[in-house]
Amino acid sequence: MADDPTPGGNRKSLVSRLRHTLPGAADNRPHFVVCGADALVYTLAEELAANHRVRLTVIVPSKLRRDVPDLTALRGVRVMRADRLDERAFRSAGLDGAAALALVMPDDVVNLHAALCAQAVEPDLRLVIRMFNTGLGYSVRRLFADCEVLSDAAMAAPAFVAASLGEVVPTHVRLPGRTVHVARREDVRTEQVVCTLTAADGAGKAEVLPEDSGPDVQRPEDLVLAEATGKAAEPEKTVSSRRRPHLAAGRAIRAALSRKLGIAVLVTLAVTAVSGTVLALSLGYHGFWKSLYVTLLTVVGSSDVEENRNAVAQAAQLVLTIAGLALLPLITAAVVEGMVNARLALAGGRFTAKREDHVVVVGLGNVGTRVLRQLHDLGIDVVAIDRSRDARGVRVAEQLGIPLIIADAASEETLRQASVATSRALVVVSTDDVSNLQAALNARAVRPDLRVVLRLFDDDFARRVQTAFNIAISRSVSRLAAPAFAAAMLDRDVIATIPVDRHALLIANVRVVAGSPLDGAALSQASRAESVRVIGLTAAEQEWVDWSPDPRRVLSADDRIMVVARRAGLRALVEQASPPPEPLILEGI
Repeated sequence: MADDPTPGGNRKSLVSRLRHTLPGAADNRPHFVVCGADALVYTLAEELAANHRVRLTVIVPSKLRRDVPDLTALRGVRVMRADRLDERAFRSAGLDGAAALALVMPDDVVNLHAALCAQAVEPDLRLVIRMFNTGLGYSVRRLFADCEVLSDAAMAAPAFVAASLGEVVPTHVRLPGRTVHVARREDVRTEQVVCTLTAADGAGKAEVLPEDSGPDVQRPEDLVLAEATGKAAEPEKTVSSRRRPHLAAGRAIRAALSRKLGIAVLVTLAVTAVSGTVLALSLGYHGFWKSLYVTLLTVVGSSDVEENRNAVAQAAQLVLTIAGLALLPLITAAVVEGMVNARLALAGGRFTAKREDHVVVVGLGNVGTRVLRQLHDLGIDVVAIDRSRDARGVRVAEQLGIPLIIADAASEETLRQASVATSRALVVVSTDDVSNLQAALNARAVRPDLRVVLRLFDDDFARRVQTAFNIAISRSVSRLAAPAFAAAMLDRDVIATIPVDRHALLIANVRVVAGSPLDGAALSQASRAESVRVIGLTAAEQEWVDWSPDPRRVLSADDRIMVVARRAGLRALVEQASPPPEPLILEGI
């Protein structure tokens, strides 16, 4: 178990140390509890631990996945071990009187059961629940008075899909009076740009939330947050690759034709045609119909023995009769096998044909299943790979008619079977970092210029892999999702999370509280280069948003600042907008 919590950040003082060492010290910081068993529990705890205004208790099972870092290394985090999330465990964690509970176990039913137990301990608790099944999530939200249901897979999947297609993440956010979306600068007009999200710095790196620069240093490939003024045009790549009925029929026909059986049928037909021609000519039949009539009757075994015919006619009749005996079973076998193979090909039960311009998805867990569905909805041809037939997405692949390979994707043979050499991208999203990296490198060995989108847990490792191996995109699902879960626990007004490169940017509203450092300060003090960008301001007791606020405007209590910010930037802005902590009162002194 970790040491007792201590304040994070740089605000260390004698008073803050006494808070946790002197008997009777009162700690007025809100208490948060997080329960989980995979990568998300660590990234969420790390996100919350950076906020020194909260106390944090993390409940994990006695055995964690090997890719989850040591939680006790996080400063100010109390770690408890419990294999069952029941009332006893929650009372031991001090849930009674806690401000919020996050249930991020990788099992929907476990999270729901834990939520019901937690409610019995603390009825007024704010719940943030991780749910893969969104339909169940909607029902769960109605069970509790103060509950937020989030899906990390739903948050991360669009980023993987967009990266696999070489497109910008399809993020559209509805704000008061306008809709904004992420786009490349070259795809929108100058007046539509709200702010710049990323810009190349000239050294091959991207600056996030840079200061506005002049037109001479702006690049067409820069990502911007832009106002949507009409129906967005559908990307050309997506349109050109939409499924068409004749392409599906072509795949079924190719699957129906077994190579060996087809050769046998063609050879038999050739022998039949040659023998029938010789027989008809030897009998003096020069008309097409009579020649065809005699040939077909002989093939089906209706010929009579003719001792008076010449030797050539008799030989042709003999060969034709034997060929007919072979041809009928071959045709029957071809029809039966063709029907079976065609049905399996269309149903995704068997991978029998080579493919081109498709996306190979490796790993059919929560994230992989979402990626699979979204690519299919976009009309992209997909091939799915997973080593287990019991994976969550196997049934989905079969229902959608997606070709499925049950094998180890780290094997080069498996990747070749999936036609990775002719694919447009490889998306590797299993939960094993080693297998993911091995599959990516083996795919690059098959095709060096292949676009690879790789899921890795550790953000620093992902960045180094992307640079060292020239992998297109390396992402961490937990890094993309953790800010939204943390914001929901803190009850901040986070409107949307935008995945950009390996970062997660937040669109949020921050209210200025009376007595805070921002109360009476200029609006310009809320913006920070590469950290926070102000995009709108709502004055106190007003509803309309000023989308072009004057940075010299003096802020007052209850003004709401709309920003695009990085995680650390949003935390810093919330502290600026909050009053300083009350003086510590020590009991008995």
